[in-house]
Amino acid sequence: MIRVTVSYPPHPDCQFNHEYYQSTHAQLIRDKLDAHGLVKLEMDQALPDPGGKLPASVAAAHMFFNDLDSFKGAMKAEGKLLGDDRENYTDIIPVVVVSQVIF
Repeated sequence: MIRVTVSYPPHPDCQFNHEYYQSTHAQLIRDKLDAHGLVKLEMDQALPDPGGKLPASVAAAHMFFNDLDSFKGAMKAEGKLLGDDRENYTDIIPVVVVSQVIF
């Protein structure tokens, strides 16, 4: 199983529309990537720690695929469209980490 994490590290005066991200962008991901092997989508909205310190990211999406080739195919087919939608919910440049799920 492959997990692709897309996180959004904040910068001063950053903008992030969580409502759009969790509804419209999430649905776009499902609509476009289900046909390319998306197994599961999880989205996180980061919260401050108990001391009030802000998190290292504002939000994150975790997309699960059965294998790396499925993910690569999904991005080849739909990556530009999904990336172009970013301007509708944030000005943050995302960080993408692709990993093999161990357990």
